[in-house]
Amino acid sequence: MFMGKRITQKEIDQILRQGVVKRHSCRDNLYLNMTKSGTANWCMVYDFFGERKMKGLGAYHKVNNTLAMARARCDEYRVLIKRGIDPKAEEQRKLDLKRQQAEEAKAVDRLRDNTFEKVAYELIEDRASSWTDPKSPQQWTNTLKQYAFPIIGHLPVSEINSDHILEILRPIWVKKYPTAKKLRQRIEAIFSRAIYFKLRSSGNPATYKDNLEIPLPTPQNRQVEHLAALSYKDLPQFMAELRKRDGVAARALEFLILNANRTTEVRKARWCEFDFEKRQWSIPVDTGRLGKTKKPHIVPLSGRSMEILLMLSEHRISEYVFPNTRSTNYLSNAGMDSVIKRMRKDRDWSDDFGKKITVHGFRSTMRDFIAEKTDFDRDTAEMILAHTAGNAVERAYRRGDLMEKRRLVMEYYSDYAYGEPEKKVIQLRAHTSN
Repeated sequence: MFMGKRITQKEIDQILRQGVVKRHSCRDNLYLNMTKSGTANWCMVYDFFGERKMKGLGAYHKVNNTLAMARARCDEYRVLIKRGIDPKAEEQRKLDLKRQQAEEAKAVDRLRDNTFEKVAYELIEDRASSWTDPKSPQQWTNTLKQYAFPIIGHLPVSEINSDHILEILRPIWVKKYPTAKKLRQRIEAIFSRAIYFKLRSSGNPATYKDNLEIPLPTPQNRQVEHLAALSYKDLPQFMAELRKRDGVAARALEFLILNANRTTEVRKARWCEFDFEKRQWSIPVDTGRLGKTKKPHIVPLSGRSMEILLMLSEHRISEYVFPNTRSTNYLSNAGMDSVIKRMRKDRDWSDDFGKKITVHGFRSTMRDFIAEKTDFDRDTAEMILAHTAGNAVERAYRRGDLMEKRRLVMEYYSDYAYGEPEKKVIQLRAHTSN
């Protein structure tokens, strides 16, 4: 197979001793290259389709890279050349393949390590500083822990599909639609993050349109979950019992009922927001207390609301109107709830369907009262609740805030709340002037 007498180890030793700087032929395409620095390196010189090429075979070593070893590799490469394969290009191809396989293995490990739970917590941490409501991170965490993590928390985001999301949502989609809707939106946001950071290649499995909307019930077939609200017919008796209760939380609840506020609006109310001369309260929007409302909400205050404020003002201990007396921070989320729970010990305060009433439900109590016991228009009622009233065109032409109408409603509602039971209420006719 090989032509000519092959070089011996003795001859190699002589070349090494002499140290002549040049490329010494060892026959059969093998060379020992002596350098000026005194090192010796094996190489192979060959012709491939008319082109002279050289391929290194490593430094000479009397144990780890001997003549026999270099010759064996050279012989293997000579076989490849006869088959039309460039050994240098082939080695590079193998190195590239090995590198690619290592990168793919690393990518697989990365995808496997990025579970839904891990990506979810990363998103919550990144967004926490931008959320106006400090409760948002905990709310996200609680809903994901309760519904999503048990099913997909341990799975890599790259392996989760729409079937997994349906398994999470179906049990609560009808019974707890508001919760299910928020949960789906949060899951969708987590997968959007995963897609952005290339943790999954397929689409977002939690999108609703043209995806989950197909197997899930349509909006008209859903049961809307309403918060239990006290009937306005029972309001005078409730307020009579509430006024007997002492404490900041009881006054906060009384103030909330009179003004149909959201819980957070009252809990975080600051003294600087009130104008005692104008008898009004301006709730800023930048603290995230007004739901989706995009501008400050001005509340005209009734006589009883002013009495509560003046009484509390005499004993200020904080910038907050309804402080937590232990920390001087604002009232805790459970403060007003605890008042209702204590009142239930004396009477089972429930809505018309037997469900236990909630703090937020008192907004519906006032809304029902305005609709059923007065002739005030819908826009006035919606503005009292800090809702967007009317369509875009109507809002564009309306310049006023219906303050006088709203003040009449608030005063009348307060009189009713502390007056006689519903049977003696006289219908109030709205003024026609603005």
